[in-house]
Amino acid sequence: MTDKTLLIGDIGGTNARFALADPEQPGFYDVMKLKCADFVSADAAIRHYLDDVSAGSPDIICLAGAGPVMDEVIKLTNNHWILDAVSMRAEFDIDAVHLLNDFEAVAYSISELQENDLQSIGMPERKLLPVDKFNIAIIGAGTGFGVAGLIRRANALIPIVGEGGHIGFAPKSKIQLELLSILSNDFDRINLDRLVCGPGIEIIYSALALIYGEQRAQLSAKEIFTESHKGSDPLAFETVDIFFEILGQVSGDIALCMGATDGVYLAGGIAKRYPILLQNSKFRSAFESKDRQHAYMERIPTLLITQDDPGLLGAANCALKLSSS
Repeated sequence: MTDKTLLIGDIGGTNARFALADPEQPGFYDVMKLKCADFVSADAAIRHYLDDVSAGSPDIICLAGAGPVMDEVIKLTNNHWILDAVSMRAEFDIDAVHLLNDFEAVAYSISELQENDLQSIGMPERKLLPVDKFNIAIIGAGTGFGVAGLIRRANALIPIVGEGGHIGFAPKSKIQLELLSILSNDFDRINLDRLVCGPGIEIIYSALALIYGEQRAQLSAKEIFTESHKGSDPLAFETVDIFFEILGQVSGDIALCMGATDGVYLAGGIAKRYPILLQNSKFRSAFESKDRQHAYMERIPTLLITQDDPGLLGAANCALKLSSS
């Protein structure tokens, strides 16, 4: 039995989740969620976590962050923290520090998900991934919007990582065109990371109020979803309806780009928090609505990841590989 301490983390725009990876098999324990705004840096948050769980100095650190990894540095897109592998090696006096994009980590979790960790959204129902060859996409809306792909070829799992969350918004309907027109007054470029996310829900709600000439107090994303679920606010209902429709459009676009014929996996806090609203929305019809490629899209399953911390699970897998190498 090894006594190595494998510290893992999944750091987003709002929260950081830390845990200790199991040194023997894929998995983790002692999960703690911290508000990023409460700590000046990731190093300070890590020190707090290690003290709180009475863990020793880490032998391996594997962190997933919401931003691109460039020269072993992640400047988090919606967060003031900067993850720097070189400085962390010096700070914690270890060699094994590895950084991942947060959706790269989710991609590494897919092979470890169990049947009850996934829920089909629309048809077709989920199917087991082929053991030798598959192409899938992973997308998700939370504080921002993330995209990744995963390819299996023989025994190799190959993540496809980029900044797909920052591709431009392509309106499909008249109301979406009006939204784009309103938002263009405030932003030079409307990308998915600004619109298909928690803050984007609030932006859509405010823009619809302007379009309809209504005076509305600004609601939080949580309040908008609550009002939509209750059916007490037509504007909130339309906001959520448009949000999930755009999410479906975007998911279909990503599937086409990546050739993700074996499935599109939905991660992120919003879809997981409101699965019934997602299931009853225009998400799937918007996903399939690709003109001459409609039949191609009908064959691709869309699956909601219901596992609590897929990013930590993927980071744990990477830490385990580092430990055994």
